[in-house]
Amino acid sequence: MGNLEQLLEILWKDYCDINPQAEKIHALLKERGETIVNDHIAFRTFNHPRVNLAVFSRPFEFFGYEKKGEYDFPDKKLTACHFEHPDGIQPKIFISELRSDEISAEFRKKVDSLVAEIPEGLPEKWDFPALGRPWRVDFSEYEKLSEESEFGGWLSAFGFRANHFTVSANHLKTFPSLVELNAFLKEQGFELNDAGGEIKGNPQVYLEQSSTLAAPAWVRFTDGERQVPGAYYEFALRHPLPEGELFQGFIVESADKIFESTDRREKADDDTA
Repeated sequence: MGNLEQLLEILWKDYCDINPQAEKIHALLKERGETIVNDHIAFRTFNHPRVNLAVFSRPFEFFGYEKKGEYDFPDKKLTACHFEHPDGIQPKIFISELRSDEISAEFRKKVDSLVAEIPEGLPEKWDFPALGRPWRVDFSEYEKLSEESEFGGWLSAFGFRANHFTVSANHLKTFPSLVELNAFLKEQGFELNDAGGEIKGNPQVYLEQSSTLAAPAWVRFTDGERQVPGAYYEFALRHPLPEGELFQGFIVESADKIFESTDRREKADDDTA
């Protein structure tokens, strides 16, 4: 049995392997003298009983995390929860599950076949959130799943791992707002997710968020290697509630657009045409 520090280290290394832009952004911020604090880590899963949100959260709950918020994304057919550690230092954990029973029968059948390939006992392991992809899938299957759910397509290709880490903009000293941070990132050549605007949310809802677009990552499908959108880096600026404490939850309308950071670009381009 490992510990929380080991799990977070494994997750970060795996995340950087599919999203090298995170390490580049880290280096650029550190060059400015910034200390980087992680606001939250996000994960994706299916609502299948072997791997659903309740199962996926067990390792984090074992390490002391407590469920704090529940969220519904009707358009994307997602249910999500966020968890916080009582020490107030560890990053929040955001887990979302796809309600595949609300999609087509063919989609559900494929999800069942993917999950059936997971060896017995793996979902109970302490490092299950960093398992990666425990099933085989070919590129045409990935494309077909993505047509019904970009979330589901990404999950079929990458499996169980961190979908994104998040820089706490509250701890940055040289960027007074996300506007300046976003401008800096674009100057350095990073593409940002502009679905719903580059900045999602506002001080009135106590949370502002922005993110890079997921850079292409090589994935080994059963019929060869292909590049598909991988992981992305998020930036969150939290504002104080009326009683003075920083807001620690999430805003559905903003998170809904953040999810689209991993959408295939051709689809996004088609949607805006």
